[in-house]
Amino acid sequence: MSVKILVKRLPSAEGLPLPSYQTLHSAGMDLCAAEEQWIEPGERAGVGTGLCVAIPDGYELQVRPRSGLAIKNGVTLINTPGTIDADYRGEIRILLINHGKESFRISRGDRIAQAVLAPVTRGVFAEVSELPATERGEGGFGSTGK
Repeated sequence: MSVKILVKRLPSAEGLPLPSYQTLHSAGMDLCAAEEQWIEPGERAGVGTGLCVAIPDGYELQVRPRSGLAIKNGVTLINTPGTIDADYRGEIRILLINHGKESFRISRGDRIAQAVLAPVTRGVFAEVSELPATERGEGGFGSTGK
């Protein structure tokens, strides 16, 4: 199944590939940096992709880290998954953090994140005086074992 995502290329993304799947069964489309930047250890940066999108109603675009950057360099997303809502029309910016020990250089065209198109189910809260009982009950963090 395919869902069309309209994309507007900003001048900073001229000559860069549009997000694409790298293999037949890839869940995420790679997003490229449209600018160069250094991220020092422990520092955060917002990196532009030069792309704006119109996501169909009923969907979100989830932005996720690339596992290779995470394991090789300690570079990942600050908030993951990041959500791009269907009504957002600004530039997609990737919020990265360098957890590594060395400065990390982002070059224009580097694949820095991946995007997964996902359906959105809208919830409606219904206030009640009591919730149904469960075996776990109010057990919080770590309550189900190691």
